[in-house]
Amino acid sequence: MMSEDIVDYGPLESLIGTWKGDKGVDWAPEKSGLDKNEFYETIVFSEAGLVENAEDQQLAVLHYHQVVTDSEDDEPIHNQTGYISWEAETKTIVHSFTIPRGVCVLAAGNYENNGSGKISIDLKASLNDEKWGILQSPFMSSKAKTTEFSQNICIEDGVLSYDQTTVVEIYGEVFNHTDRNSLTKA
Repeated sequence: MMSEDIVDYGPLESLIGTWKGDKGVDWAPEKSGLDKNEFYETIVFSEAGLVENAEDQQLAVLHYHQVVTDSEDDEPIHNQTGYISWEAETKTIVHSFTIPRGVCVLAAGNYENNGSGKISIDLKASLNDEKWGILQSPFMSSKAKTTEFSQNICIEDGVLSYDQTTVVEIYGEVFNHTDRNSLTKA
């Protein structure tokens, strides 16, 4: 159940809005190794309200939509939607998202606020973690299995920077598929 009351989004408050960045770098697995791609993107974070679970847990929830476009040919290469939640009682941030290729991730972690306005969020999930895991289609499990996900998000002075690594077993090897970008509020 979502509430229309005033919601304390905690460290997620500064994410609300539209962010754009054109300095993205993606290192993606290819049969011949890692391929470097440059990209630009837009991420929109919107307030989804307060969610109550089993009358015991309160989550402040943001919905987001991320569209990543190849800088070379202006073709969309990634479209992702999900939620980022804040549980004030445990100081936990949860990132749940679905990739249209048939992969779902439920990552969680903590944040740091250095007191001068910089917020750093570290999130992790693993295929074998019973709490914060990865679920994928049979095809993806057999051809391009995601085994780990980690993401660091920093928000400071109107800039959102992220660095994320998805560990993928593909083409008979294990690759660190990395993405990073810096975005500003539109």
